Amino acid sequence: MPFIRKMLPLIGLGIGLTVLPLSIQRAMADDAGWRQMTVPVSPTNAEAIPMALYYPTQVAPRTISMGLFTLNVAVGAPANERVRGLIVLSHGLGGSEFAHSSLAEALAKHGYLVAALRHPGDNWQDHSLLSKPTGKYFAERPAQVSRVIDALLGDPDWKDRIASDAQSPRIAVLGHSAGGYTAVALAGGQADLRRVGEHCRDNAADDPVFCGMARATPTTGAPVPIPPTVDKRVRAAVALAPLGVVFTAQSLTNIHIPTSIYAGAKDRWLVPRFHAGWIAGNVPNADYHQVANAGHFAFLDPPSAPILTPDGDAASDPPGFDRRAFLARLQAEIPAFFDKAFADQR
Repeated sequence: MPFIRKMLPLIGLGIGLTVLPLSIQRAMADDAGWRQMTVPVSPTNAEAIPMALYYPTQVAPRTISMGLFTLNVAVGAPANERVRGLIVLSHGLGGSEFAHSSLAEALAKHGYLVAALRHPGDNWQDHSLLSKPTGKYFAERPAQVSRVIDALLGDPDWKDRIASDAQSPRIAVLGHSAGGYTAVALAGGQADLRRVGEHCRDNAADDPVFCGMARATPTTGAPVPIPPTVDKRVRAAVALAPLGVVFTAQSLTNIHIPTSIYAGAKDRWLVPRFHAGWIAGNVPNADYHQVANAGHFAFLDPPSAPILTPDGDAASDPPGFDRRAFLARLQAEIPAFFDKAFADQR
């Protein structure tokens, strides 16, 4: 992995270099701790929200399996006294809080607390949110992330560990696919479901998977603009292969926090020019990365068995694409993006 956790001091002696002993190197390096937490049901939270927490620790990791995904973490290890910030990680449609573990681990090793939630009503076990009245899906997903932020900022184990500056606590959001939608919605993007009908009337042949799913999704009531879901505590956002066509151009132009958008050039589920490209073309100063030869699932850790989707097997990639090498690139780029975003806002 190209991500270098910390540079060890090297002492030049004219005839060679001396490296600190391995035991001292271990003491200086952060690893990824891991534990589970649940946001309980409350008057402001109708359904419990399970999440996996990744955080910096000095305890060595071990390899564990969580469903179809493999984690390299120190389970239940004590956390470092301070973390660089809080990053909430939102999975995609019908996804899992473990699907992006390698990226969460890299962020934790870099010093961040990562809260990977399992979205109630939209995860691999429960699809009930899609059957709710029209618009509920697009409003509820970002609201669930806001409830996770509420919980961690109020939790006695974490609230004083999260770094703050003159502005506020350092909080960001990261998401894939529907999680990318979620990240942009929290940054200020506003969905208007009338855009889906217009888009699929004119572009169904060029965006067939998305429009096929849109036609098959039960809806009730007339499509209306979704109420704003912005959370002003969110100070940076990264969206990986995001659902984007639902956002109004005006709302995207009003996003002024640092935003980074990634798209797979061969994404057939959310064709980039209608989704990721739409967001990046309207958010001022957004970073846009179109990844050559990558499909929609390039951003997921490789699962241990096939995962069948409307766009084929999520474990598969276009011929010649090296998913592990690409994930290693993300593990370097995304921590650096968040570091710069917070530094520029001080």
